[in-house]
Amino acid sequence: MRKPKTPSEDTEEARVFRAAVRDVTPLATPAGLPGAARPGPARRRAPIVESASLGDVVAADDAPGAAAPSAADPLSYRRPGVRDQTLRHLRRGRYPVEDELDLHGLSQSAARDQLAEFIASSSHAGLRCVRIVHGKGYRSGARGPVLKIGVNTWLRRHADVLAFTSARVIDGGTGAVYVLLR
Repeated sequence: MRKPKTPSEDTEEARVFRAAVRDVTPLATPAGLPGAARPGPARRRAPIVESASLGDVVAADDAPGAAAPSAADPLSYRRPGVRDQTLRHLRRGRYPVEDELDLHGLSQSAARDQLAEFIASSSHAGLRCVRIVHGKGYRSGARGPVLKIGVNTWLRRHADVLAFTSARVIDGGTGAVYVLLR
């Protein structure tokens, strides 16, 4: 039920505007066309539910697997049960990216918290594919790509992540990943 408007809220301009747009209906824009509205802001504010499952800040030698990835190394991961074809489609950008998170310039702990919050809220919102921009780590010096190594580790630990792979060059290349969510 609507609350009654106070006299200050119901100005003459507002009445004229409502009368002018009374019969207007919004145009439907198919999601795949250029100019289609992108869903929501890149950083959602939801309670951090999964940050504990992502673990602590990762040192360069703490990443799972043989060696820590360099700036040019592509990332790729899929949970057991996820088909090769699904990962191939993800790598080729066949899933539409529904939201994005840019971690440039954040500290490792801030990036971990933002990532946990973003994945949890994206999954809760029913999003299927998101892009995480971590950068290539060129300004990290001898430490290597700190955020790239962290993102690689944290995404593997997150329960809502089915697979991830480095993005196509047009979407950030080895400085970003496509993430497929449950």
